Amino acid sequence: MMPSGSADVPAWLESGEPFGAPGPVTRIETHAAMVFLAGDRAWKIKRPVDLGYLDFSTVQARGDVLREELRLNRRTAPDLYLAVHPIAREDGRLVLDGAGEAVDWVLEMRRFPDDALLDRRAEEGGLDEPLLRQLADTIVDFHADAEVGPREGGAGRARRVIEGNAASMAACPSIIAPAVAEDLRRRQQALLARHAALLDARAGAGRVRRVHGDLHLGNIAVIDGAPTPFDCLEFDAGLATIDVLYDLAFLLMDLWARAMRREANMVFNRYVDRSAADEEGIALLPLFMSMRAAIRAHVLATQARDMRHAEAEAQARRYLALAGTLIEPAPARLVAIGGLSGTGKSTLARAIGGSLGQPPGARILRSDVLRKRLANVPIETALDPHAYTAQASRAVYAELDRLAGKALAAGQAVVADAVFGSAEERASIERSARAADTPFHGLWLFLPESDRISRIAGRGPDASDATAAVARWQSDAIGTPGDGWTSLSAAGRLEDLEAAVIRLLEC
Repeated sequence: MMPSGSADVPAWLESGEPFGAPGPVTRIETHAAMVFLAGDRAWKIKRPVDLGYLDFSTVQARGDVLREELRLNRRTAPDLYLAVHPIAREDGRLVLDGAGEAVDWVLEMRRFPDDALLDRRAEEGGLDEPLLRQLADTIVDFHADAEVGPREGGAGRARRVIEGNAASMAACPSIIAPAVAEDLRRRQQALLARHAALLDARAGAGRVRRVHGDLHLGNIAVIDGAPTPFDCLEFDAGLATIDVLYDLAFLLMDLWARAMRREANMVFNRYVDRSAADEEGIALLPLFMSMRAAIRAHVLATQARDMRHAEAEAQARRYLALAGTLIEPAPARLVAIGGLSGTGKSTLARAIGGSLGQPPGARILRSDVLRKRLANVPIETALDPHAYTAQASRAVYAELDRLAGKALAAGQAVVADAVFGSAEERASIERSARAADTPFHGLWLFLPESDRISRIAGRGPDASDATAAVARWQSDAIGTPGDGWTSLSAAGRLEDLEAAVIRLLEC
């Protein structure tokens, strides 16, 4: 309920009077805010609510939080966030930017089309690989520039989130069964205890930062062709100063909840490919994704309780179930995909990655990406041909083996994507699986030379520097392995090859 001083503010904004809107004004409500869409602008006010984890019950608090929202969101969306305006009362009438004492505050934003939102695009199947790659790059770059938070207490920070989620769920016992919520809390805390040292180490390494905090598909829009995060968590610096992988986990969970596992796996792998500092943190992602699902569950439960929203109630229970599923054990395994350049190893790896292991799917370790990382150049930057020495290749395969072993030891499935042209390279990656006591599957893709050259010629920007000359050399220098790897033709449809591989892995 609005305080008496500003009780008529929503109706006044919806009328369009304060901004001379020529057409109808659309009002959108959430549990904590109201947004009014008018012409090429969006105007946002905070609801005067105190939900425990946020308190907007006073005019001063609403003004302060909107100014903070403006400041923080300009980090990622400077062209969207324009100004914060006071709403005053003069001669009994509400006035925007009036001289009197503010009775409320409103944030002015540039409006974008509804179909720019990634949740809308996800529903319509519009999240293609280039967009997902660009999105992951945007998040990596944002995280790299974000203010570093405290360098201690990583585990304690996560523990407080879990307990806070449990308290919020306990406030809605008619929607979220207390026994189910308590079981989830115990399982999350047990997993946190297992990873406490890693969480603390990541805080010490500067991986806890003031980031977005609410990074799901509904808070990302394609603006001028670029995926743009907006509407960050602004009301509590502590809640938004978190492990960068916990920030990423909201997006991954949102994709996973929509059965977009391949897309989640693509974003996950691109992020870690770009951010080597987070390579050893991937063991935390199932827990982080579960914590994010729990947040979505209690927010929806609160909405259902306060607004008698049946759909929100059903969704709250669905996210609660997802939070439990995300931390269920899943067997790790190592799948090595070898073959000459142009056979589609990386395409197949991306196709199957989301189907393997625990969320968000397999860590895909691609030799071409690791080569660029070791050379300290961007992934799609071509190396000089002279950089492709035998010594450099040995270093790449050694790093691939090392990272595969680390990921497997953390319980993550791995797809190793490389030529694997020598018997020693193939034997070495298999030893990584044996050392971790996990199943190993070696797959060898083959394709006629002319088709491989055609595929190489048709590539866009890519980590691989292979050329037609390289493809011809490989045809003469590298033979089909005879050491237990399964040979598969890559000449048909990707869907058929993917299905064949999944059947093979299920045997």
